[in-house]
Amino acid sequence: MQTLIFDCDGVLVDSEVIAERTLAQRLAQWLPDIDVENALNEALGRTTEAILEHLAAASRHSLPQGALSLLDDEIEARLSRELQPVPGVAQAIEAIDLARAVVSNSRRQRVESSLATTGLRHVLGEVPIFCAEQVARPKPDPAIYRLAAQTLGVAPADCLVVEDSMSGASAALAAGMTVIGFVGASHVPPNQASRLRDLGVWQVMTDMRELPELVVSWQQQCRLNHRTRKGGAG
Repeated sequence: MQTLIFDCDGVLVDSEVIAERTLAQRLAQWLPDIDVENALNEALGRTTEAILEHLAAASRHSLPQGALSLLDDEIEARLSRELQPVPGVAQAIEAIDLARAVVSNSRRQRVESSLATTGLRHVLGEVPIFCAEQVARPKPDPAIYRLAAQTLGVAPADCLVVEDSMSGASAALAAGMTVIGFVGASHVPPNQASRLRDLGVWQVMTDMRELPELVVSWQQQCRLNHRTRKGGAG
């Protein structure tokens, strides 16, 4: 069984930029004595909880009680108002006959909210979701991807990952998976395609409708590699 894994935050629903904007606005109110933008850059790649701990330690002010819950509620409210699926995602998913899963550095509740808001829950069906709460280390973590493969009963090499972030692609590659990059989401910098290629991403798309053809190409390469290994063993 070969598996297609989506990064729910960026490739599917483009929610990352909304979450970061909400986070920065709230923190600027709560922690007026620090440069929130610089502090957030230092905390990049952490879970929301770890970001709050990092910033609270850097500030003379105290965060309000229940800050994590307040932030998450506000982010999810904005997601429900602003989220739009990336064009071509539904058609691409429906054209692919592979087992699927979603891996995200967000909390499960936010992932579920994003899938429901964009209508992708219907397109994907009841796919397994692997998220930030399931690993101990701050995001992004190759362990999330390895956990997904283990739970699905496949080797990491049998998983094709669609990612649009450098950190997520790095984590999936470190887990031993093949990664297709995507630069069509609105928050992805224009130079991301070349940066993803430099990172070792197998292919980079500008349109999600390219995905089915790339999946076929990947499967052909997997079969070729299998025959090569089998011939070498003989």
